[in-house]
Amino acid sequence: MKTHRSCRRALMLATAMLAMPLAISPMPAHAQFFGRIVYDPSNYAQNVLTAARTLEQINNQIKSLQNEAQSLINQARNLASLPYSSLQQLQQNVQRTHQLLQQAQNIAFNVQSIDRAFQQQYGRASLSATDAELVAGARSRWQNTVGGLQDAMRVQAGVVGNIDTNRSEMSALVSQSQGATGALQATQAGNQLLALQSQQLSDLIALISANGRSGALTEAERAAAAEQGREQRRRFLTPSAGYQPGNARMFGNGN
Repeated sequence: MKTHRSCRRALMLATAMLAMPLAISPMPAHAQFFGRIVYDPSNYAQNVLTAARTLEQINNQIKSLQNEAQSLINQARNLASLPYSSLQQLQQNVQRTHQLLQQAQNIAFNVQSIDRAFQQQYGRASLSATDAELVAGARSRWQNTVGGLQDAMRVQAGVVGNIDTNRSEMSALVSQSQGATGALQATQAGNQLLALQSQQLSDLIALISANGRSGALTEAERAAAAEQGREQRRRFLTPSAGYQPGNARMFGNGN
């Protein structure tokens, strides 16, 4: 629309320029005869050539302005920000998985806590511990193993629960990437897809860690049970004083 208006203005200007030389250009001597204006072909041709050159310059300026305008439009598109963000949802997924790991029962995902538990419960069976204490230790280790298995299953459930959310976010981000109007939007959509992959990798690492923890607790319980079994067998096979006869009293004072 603006181009048509500019062309009309250029044509009107060219027409005016064609008309002006005829009115104001000086007449040569041979063009004046009895007070009448005589048509001069050379002057007319020069005016037409000048008007054509002027019109061409105007058209070139219009094209240049159009190109600059299109360049500005393209720059604006390239700088336009993506109107969609999945950051909050991804952060919620990561936080949910992190909370499940923090809720680990009995033995936390902490180096000091693990070292302390293994020194107290999974070391060599104490030679001075009573049978009741040995049984209590075995029960505590069994509870740790069961708790570790439950923690692993809870993490598995949390990771599976994130699958539906991740699928929705992936679909939305791919749609945003395909419909991006500029380089910045395409880059931001790509970055969010990478963030989604990072969140999925975090879930996978959490799942592997939880499963590894439960397996380690199971093997540690077996090793401690074997050690405790050897100690109990040693006690059973160790000769004791046996029965020692003594004085028995019946019916009070024996009277």
